[in-house]
Amino acid sequence: MTDHPLRYDINLSILFTELPLLERPAAAAAAGFTAVEFWWPFDAAVPDGSDVDRFAAAVEDAGVQLVGLNFYAGDMPGGDRGLVSWPARSAEFRANIGVALALGARLGCRAFNALYGNRVDDATPEQQDELAAENLALAAKAAAEQGAVVLLEPVSGAPRYPLRTAADVVAVMDGVERDAGADNLRLLFDLYHLTVNGDDIPAAIDAYASRTGHVQIADAPGRHEPGTGNIDIDGHLAALADAGYSGWVGLEYKPSGSSTDSLDWLPRARRSSS
Repeated sequence: MTDHPLRYDINLSILFTELPLLERPAAAAAAGFTAVEFWWPFDAAVPDGSDVDRFAAAVEDAGVQLVGLNFYAGDMPGGDRGLVSWPARSAEFRANIGVALALGARLGCRAFNALYGNRVDDATPEQQDELAAENLALAAKAAAEQGAVVLLEPVSGAPRYPLRTAADVVAVMDGVERDAGADNLRLLFDLYHLTVNGDDIPAAIDAYASRTGHVQIADAPGRHEPGTGNIDIDGHLAALADAGYSGWVGLEYKPSGSSTDSLDWLPRARRSSS
């Protein structure tokens, strides 16, 4: 596999979960990776400063680069999928923007994923979309001040999450760019979610490779490592590279066995960005 020039990073919120969070960056380094990504690694939008310091130190001490970080998205195991469009929790998202960007600035991260949020019963879709546009504009403006981008992604397995295809995401991006002048919103091209949702991957690559700011992979069915399912991951990554994408490819899969064993598909020489 891996017949393309793109660089890999490893998502430590879904891999190496057999270890405590703060031990995972060192485990990634020991496995040969030089770049990592995380979902929001704390239980609150504004965590205690000492917790932030310990997390940052774990990444720094491991000698790995943080290349992707989620904004706070609520209780992910409990079914939450972001606060961007959730009126009752919009203030938490806004409070999290500065915290996430400050952590990213410390660790050199330039890509921040804003999960859009599920539809809720106490607001109309139109109200949620209007709020989401406001919040994305705020996040994009703050990120632009440090040369960063805000990512937006389609998600599968969450029936009330409204962004399912690459076109869904780009429509939101276009609206925020048109109304707020934000030009640093990017598509998070997740091959697993897009495939499961039935999107036309080759067509999406042709249309949106230039709007893509990050890529994530897992095979389907199962959301396990490449080679366990039916997605032509290498073919899609090669097509993205041919279309001009030169960013990171995040390993965001549930290992079918141990995290270490699940990396056998990726030669150790391909795990380092150097």
